[in-house]
Amino acid sequence: MSRSKYTFAIQLLPNIGVEVARQLHEAGIETEQQLIEAGTETAFLRIKTIYPDACLCKLMAIDGAIKGIRWHLLPPERKAYLKEFFSQLIKT
Repeated sequence: MSRSKYTFAIQLLPNIGVEVARQLHEAGIETEQQLIEAGTETAFLRIKTIYPDACLCKLMAIDGAIKGIRWHLLPPERKAYLKEFFSQLIKT
């Protein structure tokens, strides 16, 4: 079965399409509960370890998925925090 035809249950969350679901799966996160338990930062770091080019939008998408909302609707202060977290990652 090709990747595009395989559906991960986690894709039912907002912001989680085939690609992010596949990357989460590769990072050992396969369920909503596992994503919630890992938390935004840890889940993103696990993806970034495998995919060093993982971007800020992916970080925000994960955060929105955990909160059950589209990442565009994250509060400005949360977006600012995530931008700072991401900027610290790219400095190292």
